[in-house]
Amino acid sequence: MKKFVAVAGNIGAGKSTLVQLLCERLTWEPYYEPVAENPYLEDFYRDMQTWAFHSQVFFITHRLRSHKQLLSHPTSVVQDRTVYEDAEIFARNLYLQGNIGERDYKTYRNLYHLLVEMLHPPDLVVYLRASVPTLQHRIAQRGRDFESRIPADYLERLNLLYEEWIATFSLCPVLTIPSDDINFVDVPAHLDLVVRKVQDKLTGNEEVTFLPEEIQLP
Repeated sequence: MKKFVAVAGNIGAGKSTLVQLLCERLTWEPYYEPVAENPYLEDFYRDMQTWAFHSQVFFITHRLRSHKQLLSHPTSVVQDRTVYEDAEIFARNLYLQGNIGERDYKTYRNLYHLLVEMLHPPDLVVYLRASVPTLQHRIAQRGRDFESRIPADYLERLNLLYEEWIATFSLCPVLTIPSDDINFVDVPAHLDLVVRKVQDKLTGNEEVTFLPEEIQLP
């Protein structure tokens, strides 16, 4: 039976890398969000308070369309970032920072909830939990100039929003990976462990966790 797995996590958590590795190991199809030509983006960066709502509506529409396409994909897929993060993390952060007003945010949330209710959720969300130092280290490793200027307090705000979201998310099962302690890129045993936990979770095992003795290297 085909599966739809989505990988969630902060900037630098390792989402794209995990998508690639899972698909290589399980012979599934990876899905990386294509760059969207957001017609509001230039205006948004010039005047965030005026254009944040318009920009976020564009992004959520784009990602919901991708989600719908993946539901009808003929084979198992792993998605890089979920539709839920647009609303629960990034749009919410803009609202909390005062860049989306109360009225527009309420309209956005109503639209988001209506559309999400109409779509079947993934079979599993894999959440990569990582501290800010870990995120900063990985951002530095991949050497993207525009990411190197992301301040630590911004990453911390997003982390807090991720934790609030994942604590109440109930649309599908969630597997939380303690990314500070698990190096699935350089340690084959850690990748084996992650793949096994994903498979266990997909079989309906609700008690899948990462035990300290499993993570420790021999």
